[in-house]
Amino acid sequence: MRSSHVLPAFILLAGVAPCAAQGATDTAQGASTDTPGIVRPAAGKPGLIDPTAAEEHVTVNGTARPEIQNFPHAGPVGQPRRVTPLQNKPPHGTQGDWGVFTRGNGESAGFGPIGRYGVAPWAEDWSFLRDRRRHDDLFDPLKFIPLTHNGRWWLTLSGETRLRNWSEEAPFLGTRGPAGSGRFAVRNLYGADLHLGEHVRFFGQLVNGDAAGWGGFGYNGTFRKRLDLQQGFVELRSKLAGAKTGLMIGRQQFLDAPSYILYNRETPNIPLAWNGVRGYAVWPRLRADVYDFVGTNINFNKMFHDRVDWSTRLHGLDLTWAPPSFSLGAERVSSFLDVFLIAFRVAGSSAALPYNRTTLAGTTARQNYGFRWYGGAPSFEFSVGGLYQGGSFELNRTGQNRDVSAYAFNAIAGYRHTPSPLHPFLGVQADLYSGGSSRRNSGSVGTYIAPFNPQTNYLDTTTYIAPSNLVSLSPVIRLTPRNWLSLQFKAPFFWRESTNDAIYGPSGAYSLTNLHGGFVGVVPQASLTLQLNRHLTWTQYGARFIGSDGLRAAGGKSGSYYQSNFVFRF
Repeated sequence: MRSSHVLPAFILLAGVAPCAAQGATDTAQGASTDTPGIVRPAAGKPGLIDPTAAEEHVTVNGTARPEIQNFPHAGPVGQPRRVTPLQNKPPHGTQGDWGVFTRGNGESAGFGPIGRYGVAPWAEDWSFLRDRRRHDDLFDPLKFIPLTHNGRWWLTLSGETRLRNWSEEAPFLGTRGPAGSGRFAVRNLYGADLHLGEHVRFFGQLVNGDAAGWGGFGYNGTFRKRLDLQQGFVELRSKLAGAKTGLMIGRQQFLDAPSYILYNRETPNIPLAWNGVRGYAVWPRLRADVYDFVGTNINFNKMFHDRVDWSTRLHGLDLTWAPPSFSLGAERVSSFLDVFLIAFRVAGSSAALPYNRTTLAGTTARQNYGFRWYGGAPSFEFSVGGLYQGGSFELNRTGQNRDVSAYAFNAIAGYRHTPSPLHPFLGVQADLYSGGSSRRNSGSVGTYIAPFNPQTNYLDTTTYIAPSNLVSLSPVIRLTPRNWLSLQFKAPFFWRESTNDAIYGPSGAYSLTNLHGGFVGVVPQASLTLQLNRHLTWTQYGARFIGSDGLRAAGGKSGSYYQSNFVFRF
């Protein structure tokens, strides 16, 4: 392994101290502790309080250990346990003050799921540490460094070092890499957030990654990266027309989209980074976000040598509304409604179309017109979304243009028994991605694509199957018996949406000859998360891809998969 590229900050792992005990329950500060598992409005008469804005109190049996605050890939229904508003605010969480949109995991605010430490340090708010009485952690002095006497100018430092290893019996259905491959990767992300009062801030973040192992393969720019700029932007904030507004200019991550459509490439070593401008406005119950980005070319193997990728573009508009809550039986349901346009242009393998045993290279420009409605009550949670994907595909060789007409549907819903010490979530996930025909090289393109790395574990831990020409149905079981321990079980069943189209992986269509039948296979899988302390997390994934008879007859292989992620964050 080229360990010379690993940042020295990794040595901080050896000096991490356990955090102070958080008490014997999951109860938020100031919450009622009379009856475990009861969810109560903070004040007022039951049924008249809108829990979208009101505080909730949840008490669950636990131990005096750090809380599992959020998963990087959580999504609105993916939390290990129900997160109340108080648990998502300082000092328990670091969500910014976005009013009603701070509720739950905070994803509805447009900056991804935010816990105490998360995948978006640029979206965390540590200003509460201005009060030194709030300091209770070894790293707190680095999270709020006052630069002026009144503390209105301050600096926040952030860091992450991740050790990831994974082994595969038959990588990518046996079509890539050697059997029994075992790989190892190190990633470092370290940044600084400079606040110059309430209206101006600068954020910068460095990235470095390396990979090695036995039977290794695919160590491209997403796995190996010399030290470079991952993010570097200026944000201007103000209040206009009754809204909290902001303008972010520069290189930045972007998480204001359903995570099953677009995410920040969390699992590979080098996350996605975009170059451009983003503007947002947040009113009491309505939020708007508009953006225009081009990609980042990370393929150069030199320090600080990334360039703008003008051939890749992402732009769009998102509107999120927080409707008043409504009654369903004895419970109040709070929810959010997203309406969005996500447009993009890509070339290369992401845009290529399979045709018989060849590939049609070209450029595609597509527009996703869609919605997502998500929310929940004390005992159940849901998320449902759909979109139409239009656009065009231009063939490189001849310049021939073909229209795109594709679609997708995504839903997950389940029951959560808050009073139980196991804090179980029992649900069902269903997904549909349209397919087309790989037997034609003309006419409308019907295959849906999501080229910008959707949430890795949303469909399948192995990542062997991509969201194209796919029908997926899976039970979901999640148990969180302790504040520091969570388990999840899934078993997605996969079918091709169109038997005239191929099976797709993350690098495009699989070259499987004489593929028959619609059933692709089933992937029983489990994950175990251990929150060792505030800064150390160990997550392990295990799965077995069981291919269908048709898949194996066409040359695909079944195989086992294991992955371990050991992460240090501050």
